[in-house]
Amino acid sequence: MSDTSKPWNSPMPEPQFDLMRRILSAPSPVGLEGAMTYGVLKPHFESFAPAEWKLQQFMGHAGVVLDTHPGRDDLFKVMIIGHADKIRMQVRSIGDDGKIWINTDAFLPNVLIGHEVTLFSEDPGAQGSYRRIDGGTVEALGAIHFSDPAQRSGEKGIKKEQIYLDLQIHGENKKQQVENLGVRPGDSIIFNRPIRHGFSPDTFYGAYLDNGLGCFVTAEVARLIAEAGGTEQVRVLFTIASYEEIGRFGSRVMAGEMRPDAIIAVDVNHDYVAAPGIGDRRMQPLEMGKGFTMSVGAIASEQLNRIIETTARVQDIPMQRDIVGPDTGTDGMAGVLAAVDCVATSIGFPIRNMHTISETGYTKDVLAAIHAITHTVQALDALPDPHREFRDNHPRLDQAGALEHQGSEKPETADK
Repeated sequence: MSDTSKPWNSPMPEPQFDLMRRILSAPSPVGLEGAMTYGVLKPHFESFAPAEWKLQQFMGHAGVVLDTHPGRDDLFKVMIIGHADKIRMQVRSIGDDGKIWINTDAFLPNVLIGHEVTLFSEDPGAQGSYRRIDGGTVEALGAIHFSDPAQRSGEKGIKKEQIYLDLQIHGENKKQQVENLGVRPGDSIIFNRPIRHGFSPDTFYGAYLDNGLGCFVTAEVARLIAEAGGTEQVRVLFTIASYEEIGRFGSRVMAGEMRPDAIIAVDVNHDYVAAPGIGDRRMQPLEMGKGFTMSVGAIASEQLNRIIETTARVQDIPMQRDIVGPDTGTDGMAGVLAAVDCVATSIGFPIRNMHTISETGYTKDVLAAIHAITHTVQALDALPDPHREFRDNHPRLDQAGALEHQGSEKPETADK
């Protein structure tokens, strides 16, 4: 296979990068995911989806499902899931001095300091309408001059209760100035940092790769499947979930509603090689730039993984195996959490600095995931009977053959 037919070996085209940037930039904190699902992804889906495909919406959350064969419950149903919700900060209370005290959610307090954010507040005079406040920064200590010696030396950290949003309020009635803006406890705050190209080739960085990237991959798989003429035996549910960051609740509802036969979650993973201070944990050396990742362990189906791995090998798509233990940590758990009998796994891409303002990724890893999932869907569609394939072929370790010592010579294919 030539390099020209392997998009994962080439730089991401700029229009595709711009789509990725628009998806990741959509302000979609937990519970307010509509900016990404309805504002960016829904019109994108509608721009290429065949007329017979159907977009399904939900009442309790802003998730969406693009369904290739609506109503065809006889077909083998594959749900591909990315989650649109972003971790966020929230207004906790307003101080007399104009400080807006905030909850930090799933952020480390010390990664927040000094960064620009946007606060979203419902208009008290027009419920359902939201305003944005830009220009504020997250603070905790003020100047170094006001911190104690242990904080200056790094021996003492920052507590989450110390974090506040500074809107540069000054003058009289500082608290009233903030309240006059309509700011209320519970208002969402997110980083103001769109992704941009990185210094090293084919890299990018910014906020909220977790998990706009999974939504981008899901959308691109949908486009490629549509351009290839769709599927015959497989009903694909291209799913954009909500509430993942607070317990995988959105995907659980969707799995319960749609009852898929297979789930492929798409979410970010860690670059353990670059992660500081974890060398003694002996983590699997996942690394940015080495291809997509596939979960092994927990509820990950060995049969589904076998198809993905075989497909990646045949297509020469770089892949890394990720060891996940008892929980994938992704929407791959949606089926078991919803008590739905389905096979499942999780596909990802190693990134650095997760849950910070400078999450960093590699475009070719993302492209590898897109094309690996696309080819996997097509491989499932080519099976004589996808339902029986999984029902009849559970691995049998009691039939494992004995293995003898293989010597010390390095196989010729080891470095390929």
